Amino acid sequence: MKILLCMDSWKGSLSAIEACEAVAKGIQSLFPAAECDFAPMADGGEGTQELLEILRPGQKIVKTVQGPLAGSRIEDGYLFWPDSGEALIEMARCAGLPLLSEAEKNPMLTTTFGVGEWIADAVERGCGQITLAVGGSATVDGGVGMAQALGWQFLDAQGKELGFGGGELIRLHKIIPPENPSKIKVRVMCDVTNPLLGEKGSSAVFAPQKGADAEMVKDLEAGLARLATCIESDLGIDVREIPGGGAAGGIAAGAVAFFGAELVSGVDEMMRIAGLPSKIRAADWVITGEGRVDSQSLDGKVLSGVIKAAGDKPVAVIAGSCQLTEADLKQAGLAAAFSANEQNLPLAEAIARAGELAEVAGRRFAETCL
Repeated sequence: MKILLCMDSWKGSLSAIEACEAVAKGIQSLFPAAECDFAPMADGGEGTQELLEILRPGQKIVKTVQGPLAGSRIEDGYLFWPDSGEALIEMARCAGLPLLSEAEKNPMLTTTFGVGEWIADAVERGCGQITLAVGGSATVDGGVGMAQALGWQFLDAQGKELGFGGGELIRLHKIIPPENPSKIKVRVMCDVTNPLLGEKGSSAVFAPQKGADAEMVKDLEAGLARLATCIESDLGIDVREIPGGGAAGGIAAGAVAFFGAELVSGVDEMMRIAGLPSKIRAADWVITGEGRVDSQSLDGKVLSGVIKAAGDKPVAVIAGSCQLTEADLKQAGLAAAFSANEQNLPLAEAIARAGELAEVAGRRFAETCL
């Protein structure tokens, strides 16, 4: 019996790998001979690179680049696979919220310049396809910093270069591409469908999470609108209503404008890079889950992606808290679902005992399904 464990993280308690390990321990306590293969999953946000280093080992290219604030430097890197000419850049590692203290969070000032420096480095190494994992960003600069690092010019009405940060965009007057722009294929892993502008756009929805007050939100919205206007007039591309264009402070829309990028489902791209389809073909059962699973988990998240990829293979869900009804299970094509917190323990206790509870849930899966 071969069982493929495609667990997402249980936020606040278990990493994706730890969740896989706990469930497997429960299964093998009843069926020691069961083969449990791990394919821990993510949807393109923070932690994506860490998982891919396990699932599809490549070269870790370490290069010190600009951090989220002017003057800061980050010593970290990206994944590179020379055999296929691909790279994976997780923007949170150089332009992410976790890199800032509470007092430093200010999307009027934060920049994606470091992301562009890593892209430039990858291109120099012969990379032809770059995947950007964009969750957890500290920025609302529409990807302008990223493009600046690659030779794009963003000028004000006096012909002077804009500085760093979303607060500079309102002064934008002219966009000038580099003479020899990088010829790379860029894919952006998105887990949201928000557009660049409007009440569901990048500034209104996400800027407050990055340190913006109400006045900053208005200024950032005006700046992104100005950027969209200049992109249309200077590049002939309308990025205002692209689904997912508002992801990560608008870097997704910027990637479309500056690189002709394709915006893709984070979980779908994660599965592609990790080679999940071939792992599924070798499995008898597929198990997935996260900290909390409900009907919304069936819309664009790891759970829905794994179900789709599994095809006719039986899929079970093991989650910290599973709120799926029988109707949900039938509609999604799930074979079984288990809640680790079957006893309805208080949240703090359930989190503290998450590994133990996941192991018990794995045992219950084995008793019921194997």
